[in-house]
Amino acid sequence: MQLEQLKDLVVETLNDMKARDIVIMDVRGKTAVTDYMIVASGTSDRHVKAVAETVAYRAKEAGEPPLGTEGVAEGEWALVDLNGVVLHVMLPKVRDFYNLERLWSAPALVSDAPPLQSAAAGR
Repeated sequence: MQLEQLKDLVVETLNDMKARDIVIMDVRGKTAVTDYMIVASGTSDRHVKAVAETVAYRAKEAGEPPLGTEGVAEGEWALVDLNGVVLHVMLPKVRDFYNLERLWSAPALVSDAPPLQSAAAGR
């Protein structure tokens, strides 16, 4: 399965499961961990669990079994690692707290300041 097809499968499943506020972030060039990070909200801990489990199941059915899942038992924040696509499903309060969208959308910090000179170099 191609990367774009996998991303589309995840988004389609999120829509089918009535996940809310779906955000797709292209993080190529920002991390070597994945190409796409998808963040969505669930309405309750049971909903978060069901969404994550269904995405993992459908990906496996399509021939792309998850490399791993985290947090499904707790249901506040579940992660499904599909290698090229990493899905985070969270309760709104957890999502607001961690604000992954801002973290991964922020530009890299670049400084135009000249390098510091050591005290010995100035003498």
